[in-house]
Amino acid sequence: MPVSLCSPGHTQTSQNRPGHISGTHTSTEPGSVQNLTIPSQSRGSASQSSVTMPKVLVPGQEKTDDNMRAFAEKVFASETKDENMRDEISMFDVAEDCPIIHTELAHHLHTDDDVEKRKRLQRSRTIALPSAGSKAFAVPVAPVEVDTPTYLEVPDFQRVAVLGDYAAGVTMDDFELSCKGLYRALTIREKYMRLGYERFPRTASQYLRDIEGETFKVEDQLQPVFTSPPKDGEDPFDTKSLPENLGYVARMKDGLIYVYNDAAAADKQQPKDLPHPDYNTFIDDMNFLIALIAQGPTKTYTHRRLKFLMSKFNVHEMLNEMEEMKELKMNPHRDFYNCRKVDTHIHAAACMNQKHLLRFIKKSYRIDADRVVHNLKGKEVTMKELFQSLNLHPYDLTVDSLDVHAGRQTFQRFDKFNAKYNPVGASELRDLYLKTENHISGEYFATIIKEVANDLEEARYQYAEPRLSIYGCNPNEWTKLSSWFVKHRVFSPNLKWMIQVPRIYDIFRGRNFVPHFGKMLENIFLPVFQATIDPQSNPDLSIFLKHVTGFDSVDDESKHSGHMFSTKSPKPEEWDIAKNPSYTYYIYYMYANIAVLNQLRRQRGMNTFMFRPHCGEAGAITHLLAAFMTADNISHGLNLKKSPVLQYLYFLAQIPIAMSPLSNNSLFLEYAKNPLLEFHQKGLVVSLSTDDPMQFHYTKEPLMEEYAIAAQVFKLSTCDMCEISRNSVLQSALSHEEKVHFLGSDYLKEGPEGNDIRKTNVAQIRMAYRYETLCYELNLIKEGLKDCSSGLSLRWSSVPVPNPQPFGLPRSRDAAGWTFPVCVGAFAGLGRTTADLRDVLSLAGRVQQERRHGGVSARGDALRKLLIRGAPLVITPG
Repeated sequence: MPVSLCSPGHTQTSQNRPGHISGTHTSTEPGSVQNLTIPSQSRGSASQSSVTMPKVLVPGQEKTDDNMRAFAEKVFASETKDENMRDEISMFDVAEDCPIIHTELAHHLHTDDDVEKRKRLQRSRTIALPSAGSKAFAVPVAPVEVDTPTYLEVPDFQRVAVLGDYAAGVTMDDFELSCKGLYRALTIREKYMRLGYERFPRTASQYLRDIEGETFKVEDQLQPVFTSPPKDGEDPFDTKSLPENLGYVARMKDGLIYVYNDAAAADKQQPKDLPHPDYNTFIDDMNFLIALIAQGPTKTYTHRRLKFLMSKFNVHEMLNEMEEMKELKMNPHRDFYNCRKVDTHIHAAACMNQKHLLRFIKKSYRIDADRVVHNLKGKEVTMKELFQSLNLHPYDLTVDSLDVHAGRQTFQRFDKFNAKYNPVGASELRDLYLKTENHISGEYFATIIKEVANDLEEARYQYAEPRLSIYGCNPNEWTKLSSWFVKHRVFSPNLKWMIQVPRIYDIFRGRNFVPHFGKMLENIFLPVFQATIDPQSNPDLSIFLKHVTGFDSVDDESKHSGHMFSTKSPKPEEWDIAKNPSYTYYIYYMYANIAVLNQLRRQRGMNTFMFRPHCGEAGAITHLLAAFMTADNISHGLNLKKSPVLQYLYFLAQIPIAMSPLSNNSLFLEYAKNPLLEFHQKGLVVSLSTDDPMQFHYTKEPLMEEYAIAAQVFKLSTCDMCEISRNSVLQSALSHEEKVHFLGSDYLKEGPEGNDIRKTNVAQIRMAYRYETLCYELNLIKEGLKDCSSGLSLRWSSVPVPNPQPFGLPRSRDAAGWTFPVCVGAFAGLGRTTADLRDVLSLAGRVQQERRHGGVSARGDALRKLLIRGAPLVITPG
């Protein structure tokens, strides 16, 4: 497979649109190679010219100069330490009467199937279309001026072009099999992202619609809704604008919150039209993905693509690093220090550094030594008495005696790490300074957080997304937390709040705090539903929820539950044993309730929530698989390096990953082995975060400390650091208005068109490279599906089915009944008609009704197997 470099020289007229990369596809005989045309001027450049790469094979090239060949063979032979063996090991001289050659040649020449596949393998195009919607490039590019702002122009840069067989290294059958699996995996993620009002990249959607023969529509893209920052003079705690009570009733059943019009409808089990993910469909999708990540051909293919992506970035950096730096130097005012950056993963209880906490403890003692601050064994005690009971005096404390910093002793010891949240090992001091619920109503904790927020506001360009805990052991937790938030006015425009749910049901059940897992879910989600239905009934909680942007799932992932999430798993109300459910069990029920909640809040015009769990720091690879289906973005993701299929899917779907190398260095993985650099080079969307500054950092600006160490260890360039900063803003829950201000008005567009270098300081060359590389990989899948021997013809139809909700997805109703948009490619490939598909979906409706009435016939299992067999049958929201 020849590799060529495209540079601004050697130009000729191109038929392509500016800024696009394409291959010219013509019929060729096996062995021939086509010309590859790549524009050297990107959109908005002063002149529009293109680079035509020479053919890889030229007449007479196979007749290599004898002297040069002899010299090369001599060099090769010298490596064997025995030059006399040269003739025996020569790579070039093979006897013409070799029987193996004749046998293989005859086999290939007389096998029609192989000949046809050889023709397909010789397409030799550079599959790097910049837009899935680009059907053809019929209009010649003329060197004329265009009305493009100069900051959107992409300077000339050298591109890496790969000519020849784009499926080299794998057989055509394996290539097609891999493309089918990857395509279906992307449609699965897109389905669940749409259902939960979470994000799915526009470019991937364009290619999926192109594969399905549909037209991509920008308005079909869903985005979460976040509360805009208050305007000047506006009170963020104002309750006058709270909506009226809808009068709905919310109840939990089988681990999911259902919303009813009234109590009578609830008694009749007639919920409102708020779709949720179907349990059995989710299990089927998960099983397909489990099989996919273990599939040999797909593992081989994705492993090779990932190696290619890393190599391609290294070559790009070698060729264009100076041009990228030139762009940044010509960008006025903006540099790394005044680029917005967000700490996308930080816990509120450890958001300060150890020196900050020590200083605050000493200050509070000087001011409040005689204040009653704690209840010790039923007796109210002052701060002075509390420290005396601990045999301590704040004056003698140091950061070493405070002992909150993680080190070598916490490596692979999550239990010891959790103990670091107790200053000087005393849980009393943790309750006093790091809790929202204590004798002084969390006043000290609120003060510390406001001091951290003031530091961020003074820095101006840094933001954070701290996590506060809801445990689910008590239904009043939300009310107490929101009262703390409002009472102490813990608001800052530089803080975006998230709720973390620790996976510690086993502890609560062991202490008899909850009777079963369903009660824990009810305590977590029912108060939020009730505040959404009737905001005025709990104004503090309603105000607090306006500033909450998402949910997180946290705890030690290395703890193995021994339970496999499947159709045989007990329902949450039936899980009454003192054993923790599996990670996937937690993830499914959290996602399902958040998805229904988001639909209700969106109907009310309220902000929605993202699901952003800790995932992939340790534990099984299935954690990352569950997050691929349900999470908008994840924290950590270290275990992606263990699964090339999942890693490649995270790249294709551009799933953001908040990485914390300093945290990992103290807990699970040495810094030098952290895959942050590798993920960044391959094109995964990574951001840097601090996790717990109290345990891992030393300075007043822990996020800058994280960037500084990463830049030194991994030798990151300024463009790399600014790109990671931009990723953090995109990944974050900053509102649309804030992102427009920080990234530019077109930030939702992908590629250089969505990058405003004046605000992000990310070179347009880098953005063009990332965009073209992503399009190249997505188009490989498109071409693989086009070449499938089954002749898939994907088309979309609206099919009426009798059951209102067979798959728990949005639908519309007309005179014909309930209608779902469905992809009928699988049935077209099997020679079936849309009428056949209508019959199958009608059967699906009846099967679902049977399930709801407590029984499933044999046809139900047969249908389920049919739906997950071979070519994908995709049912997506309309």
